[in-house]
Amino acid sequence: MAEAIPDRVIVAILRPFVRATRPVLDGLRESDPFGLRSRAASHEEAPGEEHGLRDKVLDALAAVEVPGTARWAAMDVPARTRWWVRRVGRFTTLIAAVPGLGGALANRLPVSKAVGAAGQGLLLVAIAGEHGVRDEDELVNLLGSVLFRRELAVSAATGSEDAAADARAAELTGDLAKPATAPTLGRVARAVWRLGRVLLAVEDELDKRPHGNFLHEGLGMLPVVGAVGKYLGEWSGLKRAAREAEKRLAVPGR
Repeated sequence: MAEAIPDRVIVAILRPFVRATRPVLDGLRESDPFGLRSRAASHEEAPGEEHGLRDKVLDALAAVEVPGTARWAAMDVPARTRWWVRRVGRFTTLIAAVPGLGGALANRLPVSKAVGAAGQGLLLVAIAGEHGVRDEDELVNLLGSVLFRRELAVSAATGSEDAAADARAAELTGDLAKPATAPTLGRVARAVWRLGRVLLAVEDELDKRPHGNFLHEGLGMLPVVGAVGKYLGEWSGLKRAAREAEKRLAVPGR
């Protein structure tokens, strides 16, 4: 029987992972696309003003359920959690099911373990954020509990550990950490693959994360329809991970 991986090793992997998710998730959650927040405020001050075509398009966008819009601001935590599961979840499970989206790196990594785990971790950090949980140690504990079925002993990072985590997180995030860089499909996909590569350092632990059922696994092994089976399996596992995170985050004092 293989010796258990020490908590400190897992924490050292999850700490930069958590930091690397922040530029992506914060950009999606807190940005103000097209200046919709400021436009909403100006419209409240001048309600009778005539709008041109551009204004009408922007007003329509403000009613869409995306971060930065008036509709998003009015949503409660459960609604925002469902949004993350549906939109971000489907995107990351698609990357897991179609390795070509990750470029050459995808061909060298086990799809389900690498990208599936990274997608689950990304979603867990997003859900925790909607619950007001931004503390790094808490997030590391959440990922350890849901992905690895372990209650990790997390202590504050030393100066050298903190610097190492920052440097590694910058490598993982890549161009997405730059304010002027747009989060295109390709850039986000490559960032998710890099996050998955980090988690492969504890590959044996990834078998413990939420999965689909045996039907999904069987379908995933078939030619032609294998990508569909992998997608369904990752989608099922992602929803289970979200439910477990919600349950854990709802416990007072956690």
